[in-house]
Amino acid sequence: MYRATVLTPTLVGDGNRLSPIDYMVWRDQVNVLHQTRIFKLLAKGPRLEGYLTQLRKASKLDFASWGGFAQNYADRRIPFEDPAYTPYWNNAPAENLSIPTFAATEAGPFLPGAAIKGALRTAYVFANTRPAAIRELAEKLTAGERLARRPSESMEQHAAGSGGSDRMRAISIGDSNHRPRETFKVYMLRLSTLIARGPEQYALGWKQAGRGAVEGRRPEDSTPTFAEMAAPGTAFEGNWRENDFLNREEVRQVLRWNKPVTHQSLFEAANLYAAKQLELHAQYAKWSGLDALGASVAGLQNRLEAVRNDGGCLVAIGWGAGFLSKSAAIGADEAEHRKLLGMMPFYQRAIQTGLPFPKTRRVVFLKNKPATLPGWMELRVTA
Repeated sequence: MYRATVLTPTLVGDGNRLSPIDYMVWRDQVNVLHQTRIFKLLAKGPRLEGYLTQLRKASKLDFASWGGFAQNYADRRIPFEDPAYTPYWNNAPAENLSIPTFAATEAGPFLPGAAIKGALRTAYVFANTRPAAIRELAEKLTAGERLARRPSESMEQHAAGSGGSDRMRAISIGDSNHRPRETFKVYMLRLSTLIARGPEQYALGWKQAGRGAVEGRRPEDSTPTFAEMAAPGTAFEGNWRENDFLNREEVRQVLRWNKPVTHQSLFEAANLYAAKQLELHAQYAKWSGLDALGASVAGLQNRLEAVRNDGGCLVAIGWGAGFLSKSAAIGADEAEHRKLLGMMPFYQRAIQTGLPFPKTRRVVFLKNKPATLPGWMELRVTA
């Protein structure tokens, strides 16, 4: 069995979102409408056509006309983390009000095992990639070789294997049990950015959708994002199985694995990866002057040292965890890493600015103050 405990607000979604016509905000909570019940009710009278017309044309449901549905026909109610977010929601453009939701079935929210396994695989590649691999890949591309669709695929396969020799075959991680919805809330996040003020001197900015950024002292003028997230302290448990057959010495020789793949080796890799991410986040907090964010990162670093000595690991997982949680190349020399990213069309413009990469972070607000980074969890194998 494994146990994953949420340390900072976390969203592991299944691709679903609540559009602004799927819910209404009332009494500082998101009231998800039970549309089937509403249709059955309205079909008995003359108001169904008007309701369907508003669903087709409106960006938000008119509370003055349909607010009774939020009171009496809500499928579920998700509270805001802080009541102060209601005015921000009211003033935000409708295109920014789709709320990504946590992975769930009819039985309730759950943590997909694939999300945990993906985070551990990235960490394993990070920990087992040769220091020179990034430089060699950049040299190949500089020499005029055509940019592959997946430039780092060979590097990943060398570190973790592929197909039948994929080292992640040694473990199976099941989806977690379902959790009560009471531990989930709608959090507000804003996108911070760095603004150049001189050589290696930066100021904090907050992103506005389609209009650049506002000064760091005016976060309320930036564009907010809302998401349903598991609150810190929420724990998910599920099945963890290790394939002892694949770890036999004679089998490993055939698969060309130089060492067994166990939860201990995966957790060691995950902690190395987490340490590097937190180091970069701490530097970002210092550059941006976000003291509360810096304190949160320092707390995670202290937690990391504790779990390292206690058989656990920290992972950054899910929506909002950002580029640093998805790239196994962040441990490479910075100049070589930037050179490689600059050859890729998607990152080219960001690298050319000369600013640190990535220059943005999705910051979770707590009690209407920028406070922490999303997606950090503590993972343990319990039995």
